Amino acid sequence: MKLSFYKYQGAGNDFVLIDNRTLGLAIDEKLFERLCDRRFGIGGDGLMLLQNHPDFDFEMIYANSDGRLSSMCGNGGRCITAFANKLGVFNEETNFIAVDGPHYAKVTNKGISLQMIDVNEIEAGDNFFVLNTGSPHYVTEVSNLKDLNVFETGRSIRYNDRFKANGINVNFVEDFGEYLAVRTYERGVEDETLACGTGVTAVALAIMSKKGITGTHTTKIKAMGGDLSVTATTTDGKSFTNIFLEGPADFVFEGEIEV
Repeated sequence: MKLSFYKYQGAGNDFVLIDNRTLGLAIDEKLFERLCDRRFGIGGDGLMLLQNHPDFDFEMIYANSDGRLSSMCGNGGRCITAFANKLGVFNEETNFIAVDGPHYAKVTNKGISLQMIDVNEIEAGDNFFVLNTGSPHYVTEVSNLKDLNVFETGRSIRYNDRFKANGINVNFVEDFGEYLAVRTYERGVEDETLACGTGVTAVALAIMSKKGITGTHTTKIKAMGGDLSVTATTTDGKSFTNIFLEGPADFVFEGEIEV
């Protein structure tokens, strides 16, 4: 059969999107992996199905490029919001359901602003933080980020004794004052990606916690694939609410593929 698909990207984090509201496409890890393959398929860091849901505007089903259903993807959430808007599912604001629960999102002049789940705990170690922003993340500060071998260093942390069973996303951050530069090794992709939405969210919260920033604060982020911003509110630097990830979510192309 011929499968219609759409390609979107958010700060270089790219995804295959499928309108599954009436198609009835089943979860198929091998198919999803093939569709995400950059040589034998369409190519993408992940794949999403947009589905109907009785209580929300739509449901987001997300799989990493290895074909496996995965935890929340922030840039994916922003891209599927843009996709739903293109399909006419909503006009300016929407509420949808994902693997980590309900999300609110809206169209802005910068792209899509997506509300992330609240974060109630941050583990602070010796120059590292561990927290869950919809997906588990490890955050560490470095110098000379542009010269870092993210693949090797990130992989060594992702597969160390503590994290290898379930995996973790590894974020490296360099603080330039007015903005944070971030590079991320993503589990499931098992490589560096040009941006990671839950990752830059984790970085912003970790640095807010480290600096003792309270109240509502917006952090500017420069990922390899583009600029993002994270706004969050905290009273103690440990628990965060009203977390919004904002940035571009752009349609790239659409087509059909034989499956």
